[in-house]
Amino acid sequence: MQPQTLTELEKVIIRFAGDSGDGMQLTGDRFTLSSALFGNDLATVPDYPAEIRAPAGTLAGVSAFQIHISDHDILTPGDAPNVLVAMNPAALRANLADMAAGSTLIVNTDAFDPRNLAKAGYPADPLTDGSLTGFTIYEVAMTSLTIEAARPSGAKPRDAERSKNLFALGLLCWMYSRPTEAILGWIDERFGRAPAVAEANTLAFKAGYNFGETAELVGGPFTIRPTAFAPGTYTNISGNTALAWGLVAAGQLARLPVLLASYPITPASDILHELSKCQNFGVRTMQAEDEIAAVGAALGAAFGGHLGVTTTSGPGMDLKAETIGLAVSLELPLIVIDVQRGGPSTGLPTKAEQSDLLMAMYGRHGEAPVPIVAPKTPGDCFSCAIEAARIALEYRTPVILLSDGYLANSAEPWLVPDVDALPDIGVDYATEANHVDETGAAQFLPYLRDPTTLARPWAVPGTPGLEHRIGGLEKADGTGAVSYDQANHERMVHLRAAKVAGIAADIPPVTLDDPGGDGELLLLGWGSTYGPIAAAVERLRRRGRRVAHAHLTHLNPFPADLGQVLARYPRVLVPEMNLGQLTSLIRARFLVDAQAVTKVQGQRFRFSEIEAAAEAELATAGGRA
Repeated sequence: MQPQTLTELEKVIIRFAGDSGDGMQLTGDRFTLSSALFGNDLATVPDYPAEIRAPAGTLAGVSAFQIHISDHDILTPGDAPNVLVAMNPAALRANLADMAAGSTLIVNTDAFDPRNLAKAGYPADPLTDGSLTGFTIYEVAMTSLTIEAARPSGAKPRDAERSKNLFALGLLCWMYSRPTEAILGWIDERFGRAPAVAEANTLAFKAGYNFGETAELVGGPFTIRPTAFAPGTYTNISGNTALAWGLVAAGQLARLPVLLASYPITPASDILHELSKCQNFGVRTMQAEDEIAAVGAALGAAFGGHLGVTTTSGPGMDLKAETIGLAVSLELPLIVIDVQRGGPSTGLPTKAEQSDLLMAMYGRHGEAPVPIVAPKTPGDCFSCAIEAARIALEYRTPVILLSDGYLANSAEPWLVPDVDALPDIGVDYATEANHVDETGAAQFLPYLRDPTTLARPWAVPGTPGLEHRIGGLEKADGTGAVSYDQANHERMVHLRAAKVAGIAADIPPVTLDDPGGDGELLLLGWGSTYGPIAAAVERLRRRGRRVAHAHLTHLNPFPADLGQVLARYPRVLVPEMNLGQLTSLIRARFLVDAQAVTKVQGQRFRFSEIEAAAEAELATAGGRA
């Protein structure tokens, strides 16, 4: 064998794809961990089948995981993969359209038999019919090589076959010079109770690694240098994990016990799973029998002095609407986390959308405004969980946090914050009377408001002398007694609306990225569109386009200076994964001719799509050709 040359790359985008039972998510997750330990910047995106048990070998059952690793700061998991690992024909066919000419295909040839080809809809074997001309193809008999490698473990061939994803992982670790110690340690930890299984997986992983070395694939291994991160402690984090940790931190910062009451629903369930491990931080979790019970329990916890939280997705938001309206009337702190997915109804359970913004804004009967915050990256979910808690506690209001399926399951390196630098969001319970009546007697008025925030007192049940009525019927201003007086109702409606609107004075101004201050076009986004918008802006500026970027975290109320920012730009373009919901709000509120760039395919935006839309808008506006 000739000595192998290590070739340096700036970045690579790899997609693992196979049946939902092939362990592609696990494979991608372990490759991500190895890359993080190596020190690369990275961004990931999983793609799950929408059906729980789609027929094996069919397009509907394909599961994929994409990772972008680099030696510099990156913003997205990448548009087109450089490498596709296809474990069967369906995985190849489902993902081939995303592969650019000249990219690399690594295929498990053992799966390309007539039966699997037919399931995938191939009339002929693409490995032999010439249809893959233009790609670099590496045919690897992963299944049979795995079975043979695992033979010393004593595992049965069918059980050994399940380790073929570890073979693929080993091969890719060799190709991109990934450290292997953590993966081997994880195998021992995960399968330690079944020594034969652990040995089979270890042997499969090593076989894949050694296969790459002995077969001399692609002329030698590659490497991507570590990224120059700012000093600090980093960990890999997904959006759902960051939300869970943010809720833990919020409870500590507020010095309050936390209750999360939820009904499991894709893609929000992992928040419940993660928080169930955090009892030592004063966190209680409750798996409710349905969505209505979950939000009711969370609101009851808020009445009892807890930080009450419920998590869900779009269908659950439908069911929680009445109780959120009750929380508006009771004026109690409550956090409602909506991890958005494709709809309506059951829709696309495993696919991402941003289609719940108008429901969050208006999806309750009566005049029932609530604050809305939306994270922009997986790591930002941590900060937004704390911000949602701060607003809920200080203003005694339910707050809706809009994440989505892409943020929930994607991962990135995250700088662990300095705990001492996190904000104190503690609030005081009411403990004594707050009013003296005309007779000079002290009394407690449950709806006597703070003059600055318009928040009412938070009196925990059982506090002597602070007993008060709660319920959905309209309350009298001040006393909280049930009131059917028309003028009082109108006053209370205006007070609740003014309380939410007043939060605009307590949130940061718009963060505007416009280096020259002379942008011809403003790209305005919210939520998970941040990465592709920012990447598109970078590429447009390299070609001399004068474009600005603003991204909104607070969607209700909007930042106080948003109208002034919008007025500076002759053209405003709003990319969002819906049919233009933020665009409609912007046009109605600020009377600007904002144009929507929409996508509702259950898939994230590619930066190239936003780049093309911006170029088209600039051309329409008479910008540079």
